[in-house]
Amino acid sequence: MNEGIINIELTRLIAAYIFVLVLLFIVKTRKISREKQIAIATLRMTIQLIVAGYILTYIFENPHPLLTVLIILFMEVFAIRNVFKQVKAALSDQMKRIITISMLSGSLASLLYFNLVVINFSPWYEPRYFIPIAGMIIGNSMTGITLGVKTLLQGFSSEKAKIEGALMLGADPQTAAKPYVDHAFDSAVLPTINNMLGMGIVFLPGMMTGQILSGVSPLLAIEYQIAILLGILGSVSLTVILFILLGYRTFFTKDSRLQD
Repeated sequence: MNEGIINIELTRLIAAYIFVLVLLFIVKTRKISREKQIAIATLRMTIQLIVAGYILTYIFENPHPLLTVLIILFMEVFAIRNVFKQVKAALSDQMKRIITISMLSGSLASLLYFNLVVINFSPWYEPRYFIPIAGMIIGNSMTGITLGVKTLLQGFSSEKAKIEGALMLGADPQTAAKPYVDHAFDSAVLPTINNMLGMGIVFLPGMMTGQILSGVSPLLAIEYQIAILLGILGSVSLTVILFILLGYRTFFTKDSRLQD
């Protein structure tokens, strides 16, 4: 097996942007107003990845625990901020605190367990392992909790009358909210489960593909991919259930009435 990886020259990398032009042509032809969004997304993606590449190169060549921790904290802050932006609804300060606590607790607990127990690399702050794994776990947790927040808010908004009816019939807040809490959790973890169902048959994930392209044995790449998928599943589950169990309570007053 060839142990090297083919270098993509600048001219060939630029050639890949033809796919952006294809998309722009399609939306323009179909009169879909997405040209500006596509252009901004492409530009941001390019700049962000180039900057990230230089930063990671420096960190990999100069590993230090403080740098690794700072990068992880930055990723967490950005992810939490992104959740607030994607929800596009007025969130109370209490709800924002719950999202922050859930995101930090669920993703960091899963990340540390995965790194220290499952992979067990040394030193513990080795950025070549810590940062890419953190990116996958934090990113998927961000997506999960975003779906959970949106679904929970939608459920309490659209089914307010049913919840109030259940409370009037004597149900406590936990019982009245259970269908909508369960639905929010199910909606949040379903994309991760669907990815697992199609893995290896419908598509090969990015991490595994990258390792194979770099010359790693497919069997070793599969071991890593199985491990990281289970880590992602655990992180999403923990993050979302923490948010759900704490978040639904903000919709009720201390005397168990549904508030706006």
